[in-house]
Amino acid sequence: MTARQAPAIEVRGLEKSYGKSRVLRGVDFSVARGGIFALLGSNGAGKTTVVRILSTLLKADGGVASVGGFDLATQPANVRESISLTGQFAAVDEILSGRENLVLVARLRHLSRPGKIADDLLERFSLTDAAARKVSTYSGGMRRRLDIAMSLIGNPPVIFLDEPTTGLDPQARVEVWQAVKELAGRGTTVLLTTQYLEEAEQLADRIAILHEGRIIVNGTLAELKRLLPPAEVEYVEKQPTLEDVFFAIVGGERKSASVRTEK
Repeated sequence: MTARQAPAIEVRGLEKSYGKSRVLRGVDFSVARGGIFALLGSNGAGKTTVVRILSTLLKADGGVASVGGFDLATQPANVRESISLTGQFAAVDEILSGRENLVLVARLRHLSRPGKIADDLLERFSLTDAAARKVSTYSGGMRRRLDIAMSLIGNPPVIFLDEPTTGLDPQARVEVWQAVKELAGRGTTVLLTTQYLEEAEQLADRIAILHEGRIIVNGTLAELKRLLPPAEVEYVEKQPTLEDVFFAIVGGERKSASVRTEK
């Protein structure tokens, strides 16, 4: 297998315990370059622990892993240069403007033309109109988009998004989903942890379910759906919902099956 074909992330037998509590019990998965991989699980399943280990913030008790072609145990500095991590809460300075946040990070990374880098990212994440505003005035979705934009400064080939839409309203969540899709479209490898089933369904090329410290299933959405018996189609009559009434009154477009009322 050539370096170009090798997975962006490869994990084999990852283990981690806290005292007598075994959080990870031999986790195995790989992530293709340029793909979106969703690690799905409930609170306490070990998702954040996996991300912290892969981003070199935490040492594993056992197993091997590579990120960006670099061994996690023997080449941690190379791993850190290849990744960016966006945690569960936006790490932005609310006193500064959106543009100032981006310029600051670019300067800290000793990159040339930090203003140009900031302007490009503001345009890419649809934040140009709010560039001069203090981040304290941003909505939740705008803050999260800015946070992701900041993590892309320096063009890391791999980005970890640890539950990026936690606490966001539905509209803000959709905004973040679009930003993540654009990342992958530009060739960035994304490992996404989430507890939202719809989020994994909307974004991921492959989905792994982490349960009690183990990956219990791993595949595409279509492959996971084939694990269940074929759906039985039943005809059910229903009354119009308030949503149906709303769209009928305001004349908005709605793609749905026609609704029959009971006689």
